[in-house]
Order: sequence, then C-alpha cells, then structure tokens
Amino acid sequence: MINEKDLQYLDKKGISPEKAQYQLEQFKNGFPFMDIQRPASASDGIIRLDEEQKLMFTDQYRNGIEEGISILKFVPASGAATRMFKDLFTFINASKEEQEESKKSGPINIFLSHIEYFAFSKQLQSICNIDFSNSEEVLKNGAFIVEKLLLSDGLNYGTYPKGVLQFHLSEDKPTSPIEEHMVEGALYGQDNEGIVNLHFTVSEDHIKLFEEIVNKNISLFEAKFDVTYNISYSTQKSYTDTIAVNPDNSPFRLEDEQILFRPGGHGALIENLNDLDADIIFIKNIDNVVPSYRLKDTIQYKEALAGILYFYQQKVFEYLEMLDKDESNNDLTDEILDFMQVELFITIPDNLSNTKEKVNFIKTKLNRPIRICGMVKNEGEPGGGPFWGIGKNGEVSLQVVESSQIDMNNTAKKKLVSESTHFNPVDLVCATKNYKGEKFNLLEYVDPKTGFISNKSLNGKDLKALELPGLWNGAMSDWTTLFVEVPVSTFNPVKTVNDLLRIQHQPEGVEQH
Repeated sequence: MINEKDLQYLDKKGISPEKAQYQLEQFKNGFPFMDIQRPASASDGIIRLDEEQKLMFTDQYRNGIEEGISILKFVPASGAATRMFKDLFTFINASKEEQEESKKSGPINIFLSHIEYFAFSKQLQSICNIDFSNSEEVLKNGAFIVEKLLLSDGLNYGTYPKGVLQFHLSEDKPTSPIEEHMVEGALYGQDNEGIVNLHFTVSEDHIKLFEEIVNKNISLFEAKFDVTYNISYSTQKSYTDTIAVNPDNSPFRLEDEQILFRPGGHGALIENLNDLDADIIFIKNIDNVVPSYRLKDTIQYKEALAGILYFYQQKVFEYLEMLDKDESNNDLTDEILDFMQVELFITIPDNLSNTKEKVNFIKTKLNRPIRICGMVKNEGEPGGGPFWGIGKNGEVSLQVVESSQIDMNNTAKKKLVSESTHFNPVDLVCATKNYKGEKFNLLEYVDPKTGFISNKSLNGKDLKALELPGLWNGAMSDWTTLFVEVPVSTFNPVKTVNDLLRIQHQPEGVEQH
C-alpha cells in the first residue's frame, strides 16, 4: 500500500510510516461515538453567574493582572472564506435563467437588495462603476457585481481568509476581523505593563495579508489604547496533515501518484497552542467579532471567565502545594476531594479506600490544564455542545461534543441531544501551566478516539478524509473543564456573507435590515 516513494514523501512532511499506517487503520475501524450520558445544564454542570459573582470574578482577574500574570489571545484564523460565499459562487456558476430566478428571492436577492449596507460596498462600487443606490441597476448587473466581489479581477474575496475581509464600518472606515481582535485584546487582554499578546494561526499563503493589516493599524491602536502589541503568527504543522483514502480505504493518489494528505482540521492547532507560553490564554474564532460599540458584554464576560479560571487555578495550586508538604493528612485529602466534586464537577470513584490512593487520585486529576468554556443558551435546533460524557479514561466528565460525535441513529442519544439547553460558541479561557510554573505537554491530554471521518471529493472523485480530535473537543478532552453560561450577545459569527447584515454587525444607530 505504501511504497518507497511514499516513504520519502512522508519523511519530508515529518510523518512516520507508523502514523500513516495507524491513520489507514482508523478508516477501516472507524471512530467510536462519544458516549454522552446527559446534557450539561444550568443546574447540572453549567455555572450561571449573578451580577455579584460577575464583579467578584472580574476583580479576581484584575488582581491576577496586578500580580503580573502573562496573557495571550489565541485566534484560529486559517482557511479561506470560500464557505462564506457559497451561495454567491453557486449564483455566478449558474445559467442565465437560473441567475434570473435567484435574483427574485432567497440569499442572492437579500445580498443584492442590501448591497449598500456591507462594509465593502464603497470599494466594490468603485470597481464596478455602478450606482448601488439604484436597485434596478444592481439587480440587472447582479452577476457582474458578485464576480467583482469574489474573483481576482475584483476584490478577490473568494480566495481571501475571513480575517482580512471588510466586516464592519467604524466611523465610516471599513474594519476587518483582525482589527476587531486587536481592539478586543487591548480592552481585556493587556497585562500590567500594557502589553497585548495576540497570536493568529493562519495559512502560509495568508501571513503577508495579515501582516499588512496589522502594520497599517498597529500605531493607531497603540496610541488610542495606550498599549504595546506583540503580534505573532503560526501555521498548521505539516506533520498534522492526515491521509486521504478512496471509498475502499486505499490511499487516495493524485495524478502524479503522490498520496493526498489534507489539513487535519482545527484539532491540529493543539500543536500550535502547545508551543505558546502564557499564564492565561483566551481562545476565540476569527469571525466572532462585533463593532467596538457593541463590545460591553464581551469584555464583561471575558474578564469574568478569566477571573473564574484564575480563582480556581490558585485554589488548585494551593491544594497541590499543601499535599506536597503533607501527604498523610486524611482530613486534607477529604477536603480536596469534596472541592473537586462540588466545585470542579470531577467524578470521584467509590473505591478510594485509603489516604495514599486518595493522594494519587488528587495529584493525577488536579495537576492538568484547566479551561473555562462559555456556553450560550440554545435558541435554534439543539446540536453539539456541553454534555456529560465518558472521557478518555472511562470516567464521566464534562465534554464539549460535536454533533458528528453523537450517534443520532440511537434513539436514547438523540433524545439527550433534543434535551440539551446550551451550545458551544468557542469562547474559552485556558491555563496551560502546572503549580510549579512548568508548561503542560498538551498532547498528553488529547483523546485520539474522538476524531471522525468525513466524505469529500477532489476533481470529481470521492474520497474519505480524517479529521483530528477537535481543538475544543477531543484535543482538550482530559482537561479540567468548567462551563459558564454567557449571553448570546457575545456570539456573533459570520458564517455567510448575509450575516453581515444582522444588526450586530451594522454601524451604531442602524436598524435591522
């Protein structure tokens, strides 16, 4: 199956033959579904903060800043915005008759009818040389306008990453998600010396685009917010790519007979996260941004989540240091076990019969990375989100589960999903150091059984792809995990171009379109 030429290619990518063979076996064996036990809820695993608690935990975070903790904002920003423009690509690739029909209703009609309300409108209008206030002209030239937005002879948005697109208007100036994350970093992520550490994961092809926007704005923002930015970038590592196979599970080969490897999904970024060094790390996707005038809730809850992390991290550190000094104190071990069960939602086994066993369990379970995950109340169809599930070591624990990890053909599991009350907005605050100040090796806490297989195609040929355990799913499966309810106002992703017409992405004073 794997020949000498393949071995040379694997070596070049940094992938061992054993790893490639293991991946081929995964296609044959498949991945088990996550054994969810019940959805996490506000009365069972999700913390709901009142105003007093919000203020208390915000103070905890600010105390940590005063004490000199280092802070980093980590923004996954790889990949082109192609899916954001899926409907528009379908439109320009359709026949003239189909295009005319699309203009009458649906996403194309919405896009063209509201073209003036996009932040990129002025730039697009000047390229098209069409008066966008004339709706008849816009509809008549719809395909031309969309082509100029997406293709290389225009704005080329169809190949650019989301981070560099014009999302919002701020004081009549178009702003990109990169700029919005720079603003956020200054407002809740600066340390006691006014330094804002911001890290973007990007594809190799896009680094220069990111640097151009950062360099254009950095002096302005540093003066405006009285901060100093330390902005860095990384790319997904070549050795995290995964092998693709044909429907019969044989390696999928390109025309030159080279095996096809594909990016392993956002789970590959656990490697990038593992390379970074900070006491507190905020994680949030590139497209979940709002104009700065709408940031109040985001800042408030980001600081509260960080405060919860800092508060519990200090308690964990204190207990572990006390145990190091006195491992024979049964009252202390019972106190710690009670803390773990009640406040950290850690399941305590019934068979801990003596102090030594208790100490070993405590040191194993407490001395690990910690994450605080914001969770938003469901408003649409229930799906992936916070559940109690069987984790890496066969214990029931809090897990962030994707829909693809759940056996929806199992009536009982499907019922549990229908009962879920919250979803995962990807709003995390993480601590990746132990009580001695040493970095954890995050790769040790990945559950390899939580990857999944997806069906794709390339040049008209069907293939199967292997997705690594998701960054906030299986890649963090074995972390100490707390879920905290956050308001929907903190979750404003842009999945399609028309999402930019939502009031949350419009300038101050503009009403819903």
